[in-house]
Amino acid sequence: MKLTTLKRALVYGIATMMLASGAAAQTVVTGALRADQPGPVIQPEVQGQFAEHLGRGIYEGVWVGEDSKIPNTNGYRNDVVAALKQIHVPVVRWPGGCFADDYHWRDGIGPRDKRPTKVNILWGGVEEPNSFGTNEFMNFAELIGAKTYVAGNVGSGTPREMAEWVEYMVSPTKSTIANQRRANGRDQPWKLDFFGVGNENWGCGGQMTAAHYTDLYRNFAEFVRVPKGTSTVKVASGPNSDDYAWTETLMAGAAKNMNALSLHYYVIPTGHWDKKGSATQFDEQLWADTMVAALKMDELVTRNSAIMDKYDPDKKVGLYVDEWGVWHDVEPGSNPGFLYQQNTMRDAVVAGATLNIFHKHADRVRLAAIAQMVNVLQAMILTDGDKMVLTPTYWVFDLYKPFQGATSLPLEISSPAYTLGKSSVPAVSASAGRDAAGVVHVALVNLDPNKSATVTIKLSGVAGKTAKGRVLTAGAMSAHNTFAAPDAVKPTVFTGASIKGDVLTATLPSKSVAVLDLN
Repeated sequence: MKLTTLKRALVYGIATMMLASGAAAQTVVTGALRADQPGPVIQPEVQGQFAEHLGRGIYEGVWVGEDSKIPNTNGYRNDVVAALKQIHVPVVRWPGGCFADDYHWRDGIGPRDKRPTKVNILWGGVEEPNSFGTNEFMNFAELIGAKTYVAGNVGSGTPREMAEWVEYMVSPTKSTIANQRRANGRDQPWKLDFFGVGNENWGCGGQMTAAHYTDLYRNFAEFVRVPKGTSTVKVASGPNSDDYAWTETLMAGAAKNMNALSLHYYVIPTGHWDKKGSATQFDEQLWADTMVAALKMDELVTRNSAIMDKYDPDKKVGLYVDEWGVWHDVEPGSNPGFLYQQNTMRDAVVAGATLNIFHKHADRVRLAAIAQMVNVLQAMILTDGDKMVLTPTYWVFDLYKPFQGATSLPLEISSPAYTLGKSSVPAVSASAGRDAAGVVHVALVNLDPNKSATVTIKLSGVAGKTAKGRVLTAGAMSAHNTFAAPDAVKPTVFTGASIKGDVLTATLPSKSVAVLDLN
């Protein structure tokens, strides 16, 4: 009898220790979702893409030409087009980037065999055949169902050159330039949704001061003219991350002349541009450092928005984060100027957390463009000849599709910190929105690479009784997809969530991104 009692005590003690150990390995998070207090709409363009003439981003990545053995439609690779359609790409920004302020649009029109070959001095010193020009880009955007965002040349161009480019794209008249478009195979004008008046004019776009660019912006923007009854969003070249003085000067001098202001920010894992770190070979400290750098986006958006509020209290001017993402060292053996890098679970977690920040600031952040779409930096897609692989970041954008056009909903999260060394961030990031059909969607990101997280959210104004969705996770921080193993990191059905009464409970795996539909 005593032996049996002893056995039971031992079993109970071991079970208690196991439970305690499990609790220690799990983060407990609480929150409140107020769906009865809707906020601004999360614009679809927040999930935009960036495609620069850089490395194999355009050539090989998007464009292979009609004569290529790689299956294509009018020169556009079929596999890439299908993949981009799948994630409902809302807008594509082109042709740069730094390339934009060195690009002269007339080089990229007319018969391809008669277009001049230039040297891309900015990215690798390779030949630029100009095979992919205005017609090819605008038709590509139509092919994938995306809006068009063209970046104009302020750094080495003229107001006249910019004005005539816009006329070429949008004029319905019989002007000489509009007829030149018709001669090149396009009768009706295209829709030019967004036009960037220069790019990074504080750096590669001309090494300008804020005051000088402000004057030039007003000058150039005046000549971005579209036909009566149509509109184009004019985007001013904004600051480099935390250069708030640039924002102040530009808003003070040209807020009334712009529709949007750009913001560029790249996550550099090591914090050092000359040695950013490998995309796939890294330790947990570098994971933690990367998360800290990624969440700085919230501070950048908040502080730039506050400056914009001084000159634009009605929030008529959008804040466009039209270059963002993680920048690693290039893959060994690749051209340093091509910025080709792999993409792991670490990048996916950064993508999810960043999109959550944009959702939080939906009143100002109305467009964003991750850098870049194919084969460059934090890409959606990697290609090698006729092979294609979808990256973990691609799958985050696939998960977040329901937020395109959804109404943002206040979601307050109280999360313990994930801390390693001097780096510390909230372990869980979240956002919520209600789509046009009335379904509430909740995005949850676990930034901790080791601990799972139990998230308990009090619901207000939510009629849903079930919580279903998908989750993206992997066993290793550096897990990624390769051409040999293209499905190593891919979303699966998420079964770790439920609703009881007015409480949503979800248990997130470590290093994961999940999107739930509350039905």
